[in-house]
Amino acid sequence: MPTEQDIIALRSRVAELERRLDFLYKKLGIEYIDNPSSIDSRIIEFLKRGNKIEAIKIYRELTNTGLAEAKQAVDSIEARLGL
Repeated sequence: MPTEQDIIALRSRVAELERRLDFLYKKLGIEYIDNPSSIDSRIIEFLKRGNKIEAIKIYRELTNTGLAEAKQAVDSIEARLGL
């Protein structure tokens, strides 16, 4: 059975790993989407139709991001959803 000290050490390690992961996401310009159903359905529909430009436009409207960041995010969404 883990001791209180073991639990504290594990929590500290998890927090450090989360910080590193957040850093990598920011550095790579990747937006993590925990639940694909939280993606605006219009983006998914445009991607299914092969209209990535419209998907990027919608993404930019929703997130107020630049073109490059929106394209990267939509590319990531497309890859995760296997479209």
